[in-house]
Amino acid sequence: MPRPRRRAVTEQQPAPENPEGDEPIKQRKNGLYPAVSDELAENMKSGWADTELRDLEPIAQAQETAHRRAELSARFPGERLVIPAGNLKTRSNDTEYSFRASTEYVYLTGDQTQDGVLVLEPAAEGHKATLYLLPRSNRENGEFWLDGMGELWVGRRHSLTEAATLYGVPCKDVRDLADALGEATGPVRVVRGHDAGIEAALTDKVTAERDEELRVFISEQRLVKDAFEIGELQKAVDSTVRGFEDVVKVLDKAEATSERYIEGTFFLRARVEGNDIGYGSICAAGPHATTLHWVRNDGPVRSGELLLLDAGVETHTLYTADVTRTLPINGTYTELQRKIYDAVYEAQEAGIAAVKPGANFRDFHDAAQQVLAEKLVEWGLVEGPVERVLELGLQRRWSLHGTGHMLGLDVHDCAVARTETYVNGVLEPGMVLTVEPGLYFQADDTTVPEEYRGIGVRIEDDILVTEDGNRNLSAGLPRTSSDVETWMAGLK
Repeated sequence: MPRPRRRAVTEQQPAPENPEGDEPIKQRKNGLYPAVSDELAENMKSGWADTELRDLEPIAQAQETAHRRAELSARFPGERLVIPAGNLKTRSNDTEYSFRASTEYVYLTGDQTQDGVLVLEPAAEGHKATLYLLPRSNRENGEFWLDGMGELWVGRRHSLTEAATLYGVPCKDVRDLADALGEATGPVRVVRGHDAGIEAALTDKVTAERDEELRVFISEQRLVKDAFEIGELQKAVDSTVRGFEDVVKVLDKAEATSERYIEGTFFLRARVEGNDIGYGSICAAGPHATTLHWVRNDGPVRSGELLLLDAGVETHTLYTADVTRTLPINGTYTELQRKIYDAVYEAQEAGIAAVKPGANFRDFHDAAQQVLAEKLVEWGLVEGPVERVLELGLQRRWSLHGTGHMLGLDVHDCAVARTETYVNGVLEPGMVLTVEPGLYFQADDTTVPEEYRGIGVRIEDDILVTEDGNRNLSAGLPRTSSDVETWMAGLK
């Protein structure tokens, strides 16, 4: 496979060939040092302490990832399965975006390192799993300090021995994998879209249709969460609740600046308590709240208007929350804002009540849409009866999106699952989904009274399907209009 992109920030004499036969270490064109002396090169080879970690324990989800691999093995007997983590992506010139391993890879291994590849080799019984990873940087040939991806530049990696302990899977050098796959025989499937080098090595051994079956199966595996995943989602939600509290405390500073103050405030909580935000935060003030995915976050924050905050913390294990509240920026809803907010709250209550084992996935959406359609007819914004409105989908002018989605490692989790197992499927204990009805009156919508225009309201919570109903993981945030006002007053 191709070596990871390098951006060495020291120049050197023509580098020695890597002992493993890999490409030479590259120079940076405009570095300040034109060469490395033999003496310095020799000096850098020695005088380093042994840093091997010998007291590691398996990661917390090691048993769960082993079980997931066993399920995958049972589905594809006799076939070689290749699941890459992915590679760094260039942001600009010689800088990269922060790396985020592929969901499929993380789900099956718990590892998050770039360039990793999980391979399940068919065996007499099931499969033998091997993790292919980058080993520690080579000190003998200078890679660790001359290569822009060497450990002196980007930080220490786990040794292959350490990684085997952590993940409970034998580990090998990933730089040897492409050649090995090129010589492999028998049926192979790969999760596409993450590692072009691995895909190139398999180009004559795989088909798009068979590879998609692999990706779909892993997506459907994630529909029902295990106990570890539910715990991580609760952590994500709890941190998100604290992030919302942070935002309310600084709304005065946001008024003095812009929506970006809100975005930055929530991001701080996500980085301190988790890995990152799970998706681009929607910090939509005033009429921006009517744009469903407003992530520019560069608009004004004005007293008397609403703030629609849709944001989620991603945990260190990459599970994300997805919560929305629509808040009065000055702490008190106007009469019209409250009327619209209460209607959305009523729709959400109906949707949450429909979430239970054995129910159709679509039931909570239908229940919420029923309430919204009733309100729109009641307010004279659309001609009834309600049954006609729903049949023709007329309510969608002001409520365009679906009422929820699966949640997990991806904010829109299980997205490539088959329609019959997802939106046309049945809810089971362990599924986690959002319930998020909304009403959005665009600023230029002349079909509604002028006072409605520019008001957008969404309320979103993360709901776990239980054996006897459901549990609201995000119940720590108030939902009724009066409770929101009391909560905001207490925080300010």
